[in-house]
Amino acid sequence: MEGALLVEEVEDVDMRLIFITNVPELAAYVSDRGVERVMVDLELLGKVERQGHLSTVISRHTFDDVARIRRAIPDKNLMVRLNPLNPGSRDEVDRAIGLGGDVLMLPMFRTAQEVEQFCALVDGRVRICLLLETAEAAANVASIVRVQGVQEVHIGLNDLHLDLGRTFMFEPLADGMVDRLAGSIIDAGLALGIGGLARVGEGLLPAEMLVAEHVRLGSTGAILSRTFHRNRLTVHDLETEMDFADEVAKLQDAYRAFGQSSPDELLAIHHEVALRIAGIVRDKAVGGRAS
Repeated sequence: MEGALLVEEVEDVDMRLIFITNVPELAAYVSDRGVERVMVDLELLGKVERQGHLSTVISRHTFDDVARIRRAIPDKNLMVRLNPLNPGSRDEVDRAIGLGGDVLMLPMFRTAQEVEQFCALVDGRVRICLLLETAEAAANVASIVRVQGVQEVHIGLNDLHLDLGRTFMFEPLADGMVDRLAGSIIDAGLALGIGGLARVGEGLLPAEMLVAEHVRLGSTGAILSRTFHRNRLTVHDLETEMDFADEVAKLQDAYRAFGQSSPDELLAIHHEVALRIAGIVRDKAVGGRAS
């Protein structure tokens, strides 16, 4: 579905940026500087087994953190990532909603039936965002996006590439899989988010090139990655490291600028992204490293 987005749809629209933290002061700080959503990440089931060998951060957030973040940002958008569907999911859903979560994220699902069960538990009380990050969910996307009660789907490139047995996190962006998924999600009228973003001018793939891919695919959301904020855990450390508001503005400026590009221009950037990804995969093969 390359180039299918009508570019004018994203002109003058900001990207929905998500910041993961359980530090109240940091949540308030970033929310006043361009972050639309703060996420408290309660997901633990199976995460160590999947990612424990990698350099990824595994959050140890708690329901107490949900309450503390809600108090810190009473008028802002609070997202809570729960565990994959499990016998305790009803209690998790009820507690997260009771503590003030505005959006609940379901990770590591594989079938439409799991999504239906989760939607039944939420019962329309808050917004639902699916974190599509398994090969089986990717294969079942056509039925998953038809489940009533879902408003958003975020494609999680890290676990997805692991589940697919790929070498590099962004390979699904180059091989057509993300195009196919994005097409199904957009066609179903759901909001789309994809992966995470580093700072403009940084990363194995510069963030601005990935922003162009967001525009091409119709994505309106991304998580600010650990690379973006260097995993700084206090306002003081973040201010010492970067001008947070300025770096967020650079991402938004890039998003709006690419929103004025033609489909052909965006497709040309996509081809360059695919070439760079192929080169990174070759380098990793030579070096014997996977990420």
